[in-house]
Amino acid sequence: MTQQTPIQAVELDGTQLPAHCPNPAMPIWSSHPKVSLDFSAQGEARCPYCSTVYRLKPGAVIHHGH
Repeated sequence: MTQQTPIQAVELDGTQLPAHCPNPAMPIWSSHPKVSLDFSAQGEARCPYCSTVYRLKPGAVIHHGH
């Protein structure tokens, strides 16, 4: 049996919104079409291309229009 490493979420605060994937820290070889991320439901978003999870930091405020 192999143990999988838990997926580490990319944590963002309100000043980093609107956010998109791929993010600037990702290497160029892992690029895919740019996708806007929607945090309105649970404060968490998952990229439909690479499955990277993005999460708002505790206390982060989503400003109107994001």
